[in-house]
Amino acid sequence: MIKSEARLLCLLLLLSCLSLLLYPSLFDPKPGPPQPCPHTPQKNISILLWHWPFGQSYSLKGDKCLTAYNISHCFLTDDTDALPSADVVVFHHQELSRGASALPRHRSAWQRWVWMSLEPPVNNANLRQLNGVFNWTMSYRRDADIPVPYGVTVPGVQRLNVQAATNRSYFACWLVSKYRPSQARAGVYQSLKREIPIEVFGRWKKNPLPDHMLLPTISKCLFYLAFENSEARDYISEKLWRNAFQSGAIPVVLGPSRATYEAVAPPHSFIHVSDFRSTAELATYLKHVAADRQVYEGYLQWHHTHSIKTLTDWRERLCQICARYPSLPASKVYQDLEGWVHS
Repeated sequence: MIKSEARLLCLLLLLSCLSLLLYPSLFDPKPGPPQPCPHTPQKNISILLWHWPFGQSYSLKGDKCLTAYNISHCFLTDDTDALPSADVVVFHHQELSRGASALPRHRSAWQRWVWMSLEPPVNNANLRQLNGVFNWTMSYRRDADIPVPYGVTVPGVQRLNVQAATNRSYFACWLVSKYRPSQARAGVYQSLKREIPIEVFGRWKKNPLPDHMLLPTISKCLFYLAFENSEARDYISEKLWRNAFQSGAIPVVLGPSRATYEAVAPPHSFIHVSDFRSTAELATYLKHVAADRQVYEGYLQWHHTHSIKTLTDWRERLCQICARYPSLPASKVYQDLEGWVHS
């Protein structure tokens, strides 16, 4: 009788320990870090997107990662009922920070959670409450666990009809929707417009460009002001990759350091604001480039050796998790996510 009771007690203790591992949130409303588990590269990896970024959804029918991006063993879903079986769960920060979505109450011990944001630090609020929750980061930053930049430079020629300088209607163009006088780019623009003509498009000037007119319009500009709204580590957005590079205009960039741009952009493809002591000096150089055909075309030579690929589809970004999965750290936890974002 005593032996039977002892066995029963041991069994109950074992079940209690297992329940703590499998359902930590039953005892702690904040999900704890999962337990380490070995990677199996050939295993089918299931990726659950907990909520679509900014409420804009795409179809996940079929094997999207294989058919569109040649990434195998990767299954995408946005069905939250799949939470118990998902290998990886991805959370877009903006929905969490403004309360449009909440973390699940239950979490499997072997499951990996990914924090995702393509916004600069200033736009990522309420991070402290997420410390100790996420295993991997997904960001434009090159040191993220899953880097998903706005664009990449690839070798090979892209068929792009780059207009000659003589065929361009505008000296410099700028597309801006949210103008804030406190931003660094606003100060540069206000000084620069006294020196050179700048055609401004966007909601700020009540002169928006529909998508189908964006690149054709910018292609008529000698220079495009690829001014980021925030100067943050590695933050180089579509302002450079799409607006400037894909239109054929020479980008005048304001953002991270010149070294950062040089690490990712085609060679001799941009003019950096920080290279000049003043906006007057910058304006003088732009006038020189515009007046000298050889110098101007020197900034466009990269089109003969390189091309640009923009990453705009959230599904492609999600598929990158599977591509990097075998090399991702199995037991990593961001105890100070806020510190990493602002580093």
